[in-house]
Amino acid sequence: MGIVAAIVVALVGLALTMAVAWLIAIRTGRSGWVDAIWSFAVGIFGAYAALFATAEADNEWRQWLVAILALAWSLRLGLHIAMRTIGDGRDDPRYSQLKQEWGAAFASRLFWFLQIQAAAAFLLVMAIMAAAHNPAPELGFSDLTGIVIILVAVGGEALADRQLKAFRTDPANKGKVCDIGLWGLSRHPNYFFEWLGWIAYAAIAVGTQPVYPWGFAALAGPVLMYWLLVHVSGIPPLEAHMLRSRGDQFRRYQACVNAFWPGAPKAATIRAGR
Repeated sequence: MGIVAAIVVALVGLALTMAVAWLIAIRTGRSGWVDAIWSFAVGIFGAYAALFATAEADNEWRQWLVAILALAWSLRLGLHIAMRTIGDGRDDPRYSQLKQEWGAAFASRLFWFLQIQAAAAFLLVMAIMAAAHNPAPELGFSDLTGIVIILVAVGGEALADRQLKAFRTDPANKGKVCDIGLWGLSRHPNYFFEWLGWIAYAAIAVGTQPVYPWGFAALAGPVLMYWLLVHVSGIPPLEAHMLRSRGDQFRRYQACVNAFWPGAPKAATIRAGR
């Protein structure tokens, strides 16, 4: 299949997938399914664009490498969110807040909100495709760099998720801020590693030689994810929820630990509620 046809299939497929995610969220009352489905969709359509969009100069090994990286990332994240959604009786606090703000218009506004998420997913799929179709004839240093980056990113995000889950399941920590491990270096280490993973595709796409101008399109991945996580749908609504539920306890945590970039705490972290 040609690249243009694959782009159209990915665009339409993502829009339809997020329409299904909307229906599931409305029917079940569990908006957490939205993020799980979105994660799976990015990985699946990213792998599709990597493998089935073809050009004469493609390196098949690179196509498979990028497809596997995209699927591995989406499988881990999607399953983590799905298991959290199944096991947690509460709805995602970000979507709960939207439900309160939108009131009776929640269902219709959520549909179009998820179509915007489909558009964001499409840009990420294009970043994956740009990496897969770097025409460099052999796998090289940039491909190895991409592998290392995404392994660190997936491993770091998984570790942060495990640390938070272990902290929350300990009755002694009820109502306290999780400031152990990676959570003592960043208030959102899972978001940081999520962003880092998209650097991997940019590294593969751009390569070490400036012979593939379209490779720079993969920079849209980390740029978009940083904007979404730090300024739109990640940190702002989550921290607003934490301030409503924890108040001064969370403010003290904010004063001690960076929001996104890992770094040494500014002062001894006060463990008092996440």
